[in-house]
Amino acid sequence: ALWAEGAKVQAYDPEAMNEAQTIFGQRDDLMLCGTKEAALRGADALLIATEWKNFRAPSFELIREQLSTPVVFDGRNLYDPAVVARHGLNYVSIGRKAA
Repeated sequence: ALWAEGAKVQAYDPEAMNEAQTIFGQRDDLMLCGTKEAALRGADALLIATEWKNFRAPSFELIREQLSTPVVFDGRNLYDPAVVARHGLNYVSIGRKAA
């Protein structure tokens, strides 16, 4: 759906990169990044769709600095909304009741 709307995706998953390459192949609108930090650089937003351990204690300061728009969509509800907000990020926790 993102691609249908013209989005470009920068993605990182510590376990699924090879599978993603197999499924999606080479696309001009997909960049599979070697690190989670590389996937952030210049992105408009961060979408969390997995709950691997290395995503559980991020540097919210780095996330805010790297994103062109400080917004995080968390599909796994990994973070405390109040903590994320204190770091100057707009946090959308998918499926969690709004505070």
